Amino acid sequence: MKIHPQISLSAIALLFALVLMSGCVGHPEKPGLAYSAETRAEHARLLVDETWVDTNGTRFVKQEIFDAVYQMIDAAEEFVLLDLFLMNDFGYEPGPCARPLTRELTDKLVAKRAANPEVEIIFITDPVNTMYGSLESPRFTAMTNAGIQVVYTDLDKLRDSNPLYSKPWRLLVKPWGVGPGQTLKNPMGEGRVSTRSMLKLMNFKANHRKVVVTDQSILLTSANPHSASSAHWNVALRVDGAGQALACEMESAILAFSGAETFEPLLAANAPAAAGHRVELLTEVRIKEKVLSLLEEAAPGARVDLCVFYMSEKKVIKAFAAAKERGVDVRVILDPSKDSFGRTKNGVPNRQTGAKLVKAGVPLRWAHTHGEQCHVKMLYVENPDGTATLLLGSCNYTRRNMNNFNCEANIALTAPTNEPSMIRARDTFDRWWNNEEERIFTADYATFEDHSIWRKFSAWWGETTGLSIY
Repeated sequence: MKIHPQISLSAIALLFALVLMSGCVGHPEKPGLAYSAETRAEHARLLVDETWVDTNGTRFVKQEIFDAVYQMIDAAEEFVLLDLFLMNDFGYEPGPCARPLTRELTDKLVAKRAANPEVEIIFITDPVNTMYGSLESPRFTAMTNAGIQVVYTDLDKLRDSNPLYSKPWRLLVKPWGVGPGQTLKNPMGEGRVSTRSMLKLMNFKANHRKVVVTDQSILLTSANPHSASSAHWNVALRVDGAGQALACEMESAILAFSGAETFEPLLAANAPAAAGHRVELLTEVRIKEKVLSLLEEAAPGARVDLCVFYMSEKKVIKAFAAAKERGVDVRVILDPSKDSFGRTKNGVPNRQTGAKLVKAGVPLRWAHTHGEQCHVKMLYVENPDGTATLLLGSCNYTRRNMNNFNCEANIALTAPTNEPSMIRARDTFDRWWNNEEERIFTADYATFEDHSIWRKFSAWWGETTGLSIY
């Protein structure tokens, strides 16, 4: 029997795509990733960066996170270990509500090294800050010259979230390497980059973590020390006197597969858990498992508040809808996906996710942004028994962030509802939701409601295949 050529080619193309995607799906996580551990802590503090406009349209910024980071660096006596995703000046324009975070953190670390050379400083970061080898980072060069160890994450060791592109790239492009070049405009800011660097960018991989560890404290956050992002909304949890050894163990996985020595400070890693509240460190898919368990265990009458930058992971969306159906008091604030460093985005995927949640009866409001992004990733679950869990960190609620593709790190604090961080989490979400004190933080769902069939398909396609930036 003769097979029509077009049918034959279509079948071959489909089979090829399925093989590529199956190769990604079945690949296990890197050893040391998908990490979880817990301890006890008595001193935890929620930190908030927020931007709003008043009733006259005047923009204001209030920030706490990197001031706390600088305090931690100043107080360190033995080591400072940082794992931070964006650390560059690309796209930064000085002005009102803008802050040169990249320069501030560089200067702080270089000064610390000069004043206390016995304090070991390690900075893990993502190669996006050099556009994958095309550009020199003056900030990291300054750190290296000061004796600070800079480790660029080996992204090739991570799973392929974008297999339709990454499998051919590994075969045809990767062997040629990356390096400096002037062929193309830098999509993130000034300068020009090589074609090979742009082709590596299209793998859409990242070490997306935002972690700071010293011998005294740990801090996990959604915030980057990225000057152009300095007005973004973000949150962090700082814990003093607990969790340092666990955080170093967590980060050693990235050091190991990036060709650096693992870091084991002289801390009592196996010491009995301290008194206090439960603190969990979670990475990659363990974050998703925690989110799902919190939602599944939430009883009718429980309170669930979510504020997140990107949301598109299908099981997680269904879990929020199911919790609402069971009688859980669910509220969601999403970034409207309209602002990106001076560019306008089309709302994908959040507006399509918003439509699903609203259809399920979940109350939803949009962050009322004015050039900045609502970059928060914070889940607060309050149970009728008087306990609550606060979960935050780097992880967006998407396939790439939650399913062992990107490197991600979150922290969960479980404590009575009268614990100060819990009180502040409730108060902060309520202030954003209700636009209290004549500060405009959020807008009604109808403001960015979107019924476009094309964008709905685009959101589904990007989430399903990995051919997206989220």
